[in-house]
Amino acid sequence: MISFSEAQILAWITPLVWPFLRALALFQALPVLGTRQVPARVRIGLAAFIAYAAQASLPATPAVPLDSPAAVMLVVQQLIIGLSLGFAVRLVFAAVEFAGELIGLQMGLNFAGFFDPLSATTGTATSRFFGTLVAWLFVVMGGHLLVIAALVQSFQAFPAGPEPFAFLAQVQPQRWGAEIFATGLWIALPLLTMLVFVNLVLGTVSRVAPQINIFAIGFPVTLGVGLLGLLLTLPMMQQPFTMALERLLEHFR
Repeated sequence: MISFSEAQILAWITPLVWPFLRALALFQALPVLGTRQVPARVRIGLAAFIAYAAQASLPATPAVPLDSPAAVMLVVQQLIIGLSLGFAVRLVFAAVEFAGELIGLQMGLNFAGFFDPLSATTGTATSRFFGTLVAWLFVVMGGHLLVIAALVQSFQAFPAGPEPFAFLAQVQPQRWGAEIFATGLWIALPLLTMLVFVNLVLGTVSRVAPQINIFAIGFPVTLGVGLLGLLLTLPMMQQPFTMALERLLEHFR
């Protein structure tokens, strides 16, 4: 008769449980893969597959009884780190969408708001366009692979331990919100400069030729220049997005 002791079962389960929980928390907050369109069973399967495939590169984890207070603290730690990693990626997406909001404001498209069922918020046409574009860019450039690599490397930087809030004290993810405004303004700055120059030209024309109805020609000109600027700046979108993503993922390496 084959029998197993509790120590043997813990030795088999422990290396899989903590990576699985951290990966599952990541997929709950990660854009694209963490949306409601992706079934929960798919996210659970991906988390289990990553936890199993990463065993060769993970550090040794001490066996902890799953019904002990130490196990509860370890669960809290994995959830905090996984959710923080997904939150970091989500900040980069929010920065690009914020750039779309700024551009839409200058183009005069902010009155055309749409309800986004994914985030349950209202956004402009340019913000939705930038959000869809960056989602495709995230998959095409291998951003999901960078996130998974950062998840595996986070076990070297922040191994499973009894202090779940040491990660928050060391990394301080509450300060990452500034990345939204810095990166978003950086992405939108060329188009904003172009549109401000167009508005200055239109203001000059209205002063030189008051008989021209500036409201009748201002919106088509601003919209046309804005769409042309979007077409010219789209090929340069990858560089700021990649740099911002790698800068935030460095906290987990």
